[in-house]
Amino acid sequence: MARAALLHLLRYRTAAAAAAAEPLSAFRCLMTRSNSKTPAAGIKWAGFCRPFSSKAALNDVIGNDTDSSVAVMEPQERVDPFSLVANELSLIATRLRSMVAAEVPNLASAAEYFFKIGAEGKRFRPTVLLLMATALDVHIPELSPPGIGDTLPTDLRTRQQRIAEITEMIHVASLLHDDVLDDADTRRGVGSLNAVMGNKLAVLAGDFLLSRACLTLASLKNTEVVTLIATVIENLVTGETMQLTTASNKRFSMEYYMQKTYNKTASLISNSCKSVALLAGHTAEIAMLAFEYGKNLGLAFQLIDDVLDFTGTSASLGKGSLSDIRHGIITAPILFAMEEYPQLRAVVDKGFDNPANVDIALEYLGKSRGIERTKELAMKHANLAAAAIDSLPQSDDEDVIKSRQALIDLTQRVITRNK
Repeated sequence: MARAALLHLLRYRTAAAAAAAEPLSAFRCLMTRSNSKTPAAGIKWAGFCRPFSSKAALNDVIGNDTDSSVAVMEPQERVDPFSLVANELSLIATRLRSMVAAEVPNLASAAEYFFKIGAEGKRFRPTVLLLMATALDVHIPELSPPGIGDTLPTDLRTRQQRIAEITEMIHVASLLHDDVLDDADTRRGVGSLNAVMGNKLAVLAGDFLLSRACLTLASLKNTEVVTLIATVIENLVTGETMQLTTASNKRFSMEYYMQKTYNKTASLISNSCKSVALLAGHTAEIAMLAFEYGKNLGLAFQLIDDVLDFTGTSASLGKGSLSDIRHGIITAPILFAMEEYPQLRAVVDKGFDNPANVDIALEYLGKSRGIERTKELAMKHANLAAAAIDSLPQSDDEDVIKSRQALIDLTQRVITRNK
């Protein structure tokens, strides 16, 4: 079957499955857990679904048998999560553009590449963190443009905004480095920085962003938060190194893949959510719920990214489709397809330098439930993220309720997106 026809079939089946899916609010799909203290390795990847109970969700999410009283999130009118924090996002975008300015013109141009107006994307991670700050019962003050990074932020909300800025700088730095490693041509619908300015400047721009993030992090003067964000950077490097492995027993392991995915994608948002909670002085239990939300949202996000690499188009993704398989990166859809068709493993072992092997792999994928099972796994992690929010202590504050509903709505958006 021609590649175009195979991709059309995958996209059609994915759209049909999405149309027939149960609403997210109908069930919370809960994972069984081991006692491992490693964030991702502690999850066993076979899950089960049951009708949602907030008390059960709390026990499942934080792994205890407490009898704490928690509130069930009542259905709310849907709101646009991004609109709730639009003013703050604008302020953060302005500060970011100022913070990444450099004295060397070439470095300044490179560092600003994805912070320019029109190239910054939707600012998904800052949105999550700002909503989390409000969801944890921290009110939004009247916004007035402060000096750009020239004073120690003293009020809590400003300090939490700094976490959003740090997270975005680390995220963009990781994109710049990833594009060099992957020899990418496009990113967010435009030429990748390495393609436009060369690998050396792209690497240096990423390093520069990390240094700016570290300076901002130091200004918070909170050693626990510094440790969390330093762990994120370590995890990013570890995850990228894990992706380079050629050992079959690891490349073809779902557990290894999920640990790598946590390191590369979920660690940043989970530890940043926890940092927002810690800055506000919340208990360890509340901080862990914030962490669990970010971790499971991040895992769901990446699983859908892996689906879209097969079912999306270059125009919708802002980058080339089939990029992972062309680089020999084995993701969840192929891993699930290999469980149904073990003979696919021999094709994967040969590598994908030969385009014919890509077509054979796509044919097996099309016959399998690899795409559907990946989406189901993403749904389970999205439900775990929603359960973490549902398990927060009850609040009657309208802004808190709206922000919590928006965070739950984001879990649905993550698994139903097509770009």
